[in-house]
Amino acid sequence: MNKVAVVIPAYNEANRIASTLSPLTSEDFDIIIVDDGSTDNTKDVLKDCRVYYLRHDVNLGQGAALLTGTQFAIENGAQIIAHFDADNQHRKEDLLMLIKELKENSGIEIILGSRFISAQTNLPAFKKLILSVAKIFSKKFLSLHFTDPQSGLRAFRSQVFLKILWHSNDFLHCTEILSKIVKNKVVFKELPIEVNYNTDNQNKMVKPKISMGWKLLMNKIVGKL
Repeated sequence: MNKVAVVIPAYNEANRIASTLSPLTSEDFDIIIVDDGSTDNTKDVLKDCRVYYLRHDVNLGQGAALLTGTQFAIENGAQIIAHFDADNQHRKEDLLMLIKELKENSGIEIILGSRFISAQTNLPAFKKLILSVAKIFSKKFLSLHFTDPQSGLRAFRSQVFLKILWHSNDFLHCTEILSKIVKNKVVFKELPIEVNYNTDNQNKMVKPKISMGWKLLMNKIVGKL
């Protein structure tokens, strides 16, 4: 049996979490919501949803929320764990594609979604610039030769968890996971995905992405990656 758990970190996503969950609840997998210290009514929106609800009392960061949810999934018998955003950016069909590929190809340990394998037509110009710079930075400074170094959509086997175990609480967990994949020779595959962008999502993500580059550089200098 390939029991699947989908981990969704949520921070103040009361306005979008229901529409994110709507297409997923008909699928045969566990949905684990990690409320990362939300101050809105995210919890109330979820009270009638068929999900596992976990909560951090304070906001720790996306990486920490994913770690909490992943550990819970493994403790509850999941053999495949997927990470999925709460803000309607990721598509159900892409999630199912990653899970299907992992189930059908026993030699692969982790599947990574990529916005750059095939050009995404709705990628905002500023987002494209930020991600392109991140990709160049990852290759030149971190020796990470992945097509999309900041994709949050991934699926992996529970057995590989300790190989990719991340300690970054914030958005740097994406880069840390890729570093662990290379360091521990994890067998991976990238598949093309599409991401839905709108004004709210763009405004939410710009500041973390801009400051993240400096954090990556400093972590590289002190040898944390």
